[in-house]
Amino acid sequence: MEQDLRTDAPEVMNQDAMLVPLSLPADASRQERQGFARLCTLLASAAEGAKTVGDHDHWVRTAKIKNLYDQPLLAAAAHAAIDLVNQGWTVRIDKSRAIFAPPSVHSDREAEKARIRRQELLRRDEQLRKGSVRKFVESMERTHQHGDRLVSVFNLMRDGRELIEALQRAGASADVIKPYVQIVDSSTCELTGFKLHDIWRYFRHTWSNAYATVPGRSMPILIRDAATQFHAVIGLAAISSPVVQIAERDQWIGWETDQFLEQVRAKPTDDIACWLAQRINAQQSEIYVDDLLRDGILQPTDLTTPTPEVIARLRADAERHRQRHHQASTIREVRNIKHGAWVDRAMTDLFRSKRSSALAETLEIATLLGAYLSPPTAEGLTKAFSDPKTRTQMRRVVRRARGERVGTVIADLTVCGAVAPYNALAAGKLVGALAVSPRVLAAYREKYARPSEIASAMAGRPILRETRLSFVGTTSLYGTGSSQYNRLFWPAEIMGGKSNTRVGFHELGRSRSFGTSHFSEETVNALVRLSALSGSVVRVNGLFGEGVSPRLRKVRLGLAALGWPADELLRHGRERILYGVPLVENLRDYSLGIDREPKYLLNPELPEADAKVADWWLERWCRQRATRQDVLESMRSHRLVRPVRHGARVPLPAGDEMLEMLPIVT
Repeated sequence: MEQDLRTDAPEVMNQDAMLVPLSLPADASRQERQGFARLCTLLASAAEGAKTVGDHDHWVRTAKIKNLYDQPLLAAAAHAAIDLVNQGWTVRIDKSRAIFAPPSVHSDREAEKARIRRQELLRRDEQLRKGSVRKFVESMERTHQHGDRLVSVFNLMRDGRELIEALQRAGASADVIKPYVQIVDSSTCELTGFKLHDIWRYFRHTWSNAYATVPGRSMPILIRDAATQFHAVIGLAAISSPVVQIAERDQWIGWETDQFLEQVRAKPTDDIACWLAQRINAQQSEIYVDDLLRDGILQPTDLTTPTPEVIARLRADAERHRQRHHQASTIREVRNIKHGAWVDRAMTDLFRSKRSSALAETLEIATLLGAYLSPPTAEGLTKAFSDPKTRTQMRRVVRRARGERVGTVIADLTVCGAVAPYNALAAGKLVGALAVSPRVLAAYREKYARPSEIASAMAGRPILRETRLSFVGTTSLYGTGSSQYNRLFWPAEIMGGKSNTRVGFHELGRSRSFGTSHFSEETVNALVRLSALSGSVVRVNGLFGEGVSPRLRKVRLGLAALGWPADELLRHGRERILYGVPLVENLRDYSLGIDREPKYLLNPELPEADAKVADWWLERWCRQRATRQDVLESMRSHRLVRPVRHGARVPLPAGDEMLEMLPIVT
């Protein structure tokens, strides 16, 4: 199984051994300092050889810290310190100072996998202990009347013993397992009466990491088995907005800024020159300016003959409204966008700031670069490269183009995996292939064929962006390898492509991640509260369009309020393998918008592709694994009889088990 990664931004870094002294800031009370010292002393002794520290409340009580909520400084520090030790950091006390050290990234493979799995399970179990989650799980496992039958979520699981018998009778024929893609929307499963999203959410809770919604676009997918009465769930996937910047991915695609410009400098063309000119014009035309003209920030002639003074006024206006947005006691959020209120949203402080800043940049680009592109030719482009200032403007155009299209033609496979007993048959590979099938590409295009929220708010009118995907990326959970994506290639012709090509998951490189996945919700809430009480001039309101990763920015502000080094503490030291599926031949040029049409490696309109992918998987993976005794033994352990012991059932933490319920299996 793979994991959601939306709270993290993979980046390359050299994480050598480092020591981080952590203490409370100067304005902490004596009581807070003493409490933190006692806690760190306990954590130092517990960390020696311990696999996990565990429950926050236990360590707070053991350190004899009382009324923690009334001590926000100590609360934020204590929760963060416990989380760090939970994730493998060590503590030593040196002359009354607590010295923290991150876990080594050079340990053996199995130890590293165990460390990462421990990190993920801590947050998952924290989530599964929540009353709302337990209530949801219980409601899904309770039988209910649907038509003339009593059903529960157990009817969406397949008994491993029954599947083995069916495989042995039919020899893994297509009649034993009949996979198909079901796009999760607001509708209800006709066979069970459950909402499709509730089905997806339930099985997502069986993953080894916590379930979380992701910002931006997200399209959950179920892979179900039509060979069973209730169409059991084989696996899950989700296509979501990608991480904006990943160096290895961007270089592999060929659209990393400096890499792209070096290619253009070596071989300039009229097409690239025209594209740059069109990009400048498009950037300016998609910025709402009526209020800027009305307020005297701009004059009509400034849009055609801008001056440095005009650009300076725009930047000052952007900063003024940015501060108003962050300092406002109430946040104005437009709710009726579906009714076309784009101008209302454009005039909020947030988007006024973004518009003034973007227009200042665009006018500066047009002033410096436009002269070389009138008319746009390869010769003019060559001359532009000779001017360092103009080259800087070209970099800005390329970055903006990539930033605009990275969230529309590029996507991330943020969830991908199979559930028991199908996972023993390498059904994760089936899910991976079906997650980029023509059925999914068509559904993604249809779902997001609507105005872009940010672009439309910037323009004050509906703006449609490209929705035909060119690339889908993902990462492994562990840096030591991924059995799910390893060797996952299939003939392009089974998806309507050419017979002499193949499609699949290419390994792009490795990265270590930087993010908040090692901090619990308890810690994040304490850091957010401390930041607010400290009077931070920057507010993270979590509004769409305010910026990427609100959780990351909130944690940063809280760590800053503690005076702790955010960059060091946000490194969770996980090396991950990056994978990507290119879907078009003209990957770089279509992804950037130089080419208007994608040259697909498959047929995005092929209706029967799901069945062909299923046949390929059955022959390539399932049939072979179904003959192995270790696989069969694993499958037999997933039983739908009382007591229910099945790998597709949500694993509540120890001590929190619900009463066993006998599912209705007919």
